[in-house]
Amino acid sequence: MATRIHISQLRPGMRIEKLDCSWFSTPFFRHRMAVTSMEQVEQLKACGVETLDIAGELEADAPAPEEKVQEPVTASDPAPAPPANPDGTAIPFEEELPAAKVVYAAAKTVIEEAMLDVRMGRDINMDAVNQVVSEMADSVLRNPDALTSLSRLKHFDEYTFFHSVNTSLLALSLGRNLGIDETRLHQLGVGTLLHDIGKTKVPLEILNKPGKYEAHEFEIMKQHVMRGAEVLSGTTGLTDHYLKPALEHHERVDGTGYPYQLRKGELSQFGMIAAVVDIYDAITSERCYHKAKPAHEALQFLYLISQKGHLEHTLVQRFIQIVGVYPVGSVVRLNTGEIAVVGRINRNTPLEPVVIVVKSAGNTMMSYPETVDLAHTDGAPRRSIVAVTDPTSTGINPTVYLDQEPS
Repeated sequence: MATRIHISQLRPGMRIEKLDCSWFSTPFFRHRMAVTSMEQVEQLKACGVETLDIAGELEADAPAPEEKVQEPVTASDPAPAPPANPDGTAIPFEEELPAAKVVYAAAKTVIEEAMLDVRMGRDINMDAVNQVVSEMADSVLRNPDALTSLSRLKHFDEYTFFHSVNTSLLALSLGRNLGIDETRLHQLGVGTLLHDIGKTKVPLEILNKPGKYEAHEFEIMKQHVMRGAEVLSGTTGLTDHYLKPALEHHERVDGTGYPYQLRKGELSQFGMIAAVVDIYDAITSERCYHKAKPAHEALQFLYLISQKGHLEHTLVQRFIQIVGVYPVGSVVRLNTGEIAVVGRINRNTPLEPVVIVVKSAGNTMMSYPETVDLAHTDGAPRRSIVAVTDPTSTGINPTVYLDQEPS
């Protein structure tokens, strides 16, 4: 149970659960933290904090309790279960989505600046990277669907930045699903956010080349893996765990990847996770040399190559559970003849997501799109999805509807 207090009541020994302002405006690393000194209290006051939530109840005149040292959690231990809504999340999707949008935009800015710093020969601002990944991880722990739903956001001219953020948030969601503890989840998030940092060392004429690479160009392009690992290995505070996504995201469990042709027993969990989410976001993105695949086709492709032994099959199955049978942004045809955009997945009923109906059965664009939860529809016939359709052929831009307030 959390208790709301005024900043003047905050004392060492208390554990902060939530502030009345963004953690981006404070100098602290974690979204939740134990107060260990009055200096921290003064820092929060200086940042404009007035009220905050603390764990437990406020006891009048009680001495500040000692902070209990938490035992380390291993990767095999289950993740601590947050207070759950009926769908198993800590807070509702609609409540978390605004915060998720803020942290997504911040992450895009952070990776853009990090890549510019490396290109200019400067050190990566790891304080900014750690802070934004901490915010992303906290969002995923509160509700994994809100931040994951934003992976649909792409921009042709800024592919590398959006791809880095999407790879990280998808990896965080998969890591949460696997029960990875918070410390290792943070390492996974940082590693995947920086997994393509080596592309800053690739000549721009090759990096941005439209069309297929010549053999010698592809060899240069492949060097981004090792160059990225070199950059990260020279970055203060990054252990080998942080380097694995950069070093292994192009490896394949059957030994057909690069740079070392490692097989499953030689690959890290982080590397295998990075491979899955990297491929998914890459093939769902519009590039100068290939057309973006619809999300459902990308999932089918992942499943197929995992069956052939290129990716770890269990991770692909878990990943499909996360993004849903009908991922957010999919354009679908209903049994009524209407066309809709998937706005949110229902984890308990994956075949019945929340959709935004944008075209009538007569193929007419609706002046006021209707948000419908297919798991709770009334009337006859009961609405259901019968097919996934190509957004281009229907003339629908899903992002236009997903960024509007629901009706």
